Amino acid sequence: MSDAQRHKKEMILDAAHEIAAQKWSVAEVDQLRRRLIADHGESAKTSNEYIAEVLKEAGFKIQLTEREQAEDRFEEGCEDIVHFKTLQDAEVSLTRLDELVRRFRAHGETAAVGRVMEIARLGKRRAEMISLNRKVEEKKRREKKEIAEWFRIWLETPDAFFDWLDVRQGSPEFRAAFGVVEDE
Repeated sequence: MSDAQRHKKEMILDAAHEIAAQKWSVAEVDQLRRRLIADHGESAKTSNEYIAEVLKEAGFKIQLTEREQAEDRFEEGCEDIVHFKTLQDAEVSLTRLDELVRRFRAHGETAAVGRVMEIARLGKRRAEMISLNRKVEEKKRREKKEIAEWFRIWLETPDAFFDWLDVRQGSPEFRAAFGVVEDE
């Protein structure tokens, strides 16, 4: 880090301590940016994003948008949640996604609900891509196609999904293709 960068970080942190905000929203970060320019002139010009990054690195509580706040809560709750190496993994992943959506809806966290749905759509697309990959063995491609269908149905009708899944797993067609799925 150059002396100029170190000096700019020190200026940001000094100004932050003077402002003493409980949390740093867009408004507080912009206030800090304007204060730097007023106190130190053109040499203190910097972006709100850089200021927020410096504050975050220093341990300040940053809340730039409602979506970011919801995403932070979401990330804490569902790190590495979508797995579908096996049909059982996919079922567990969908159960976790369903639990998160219900919890976030109950707390009115629409941004977090949107993020969960986005992750489910990504999981569906990932399963579809693997199912179409000719380099993957046929049995795995069939499983991934089935998993993509599970994600599609959960995304379209989450309230009916687990009843549907019980019926699907008990169907002769499913059992012929995949056998009996054991609960872990």
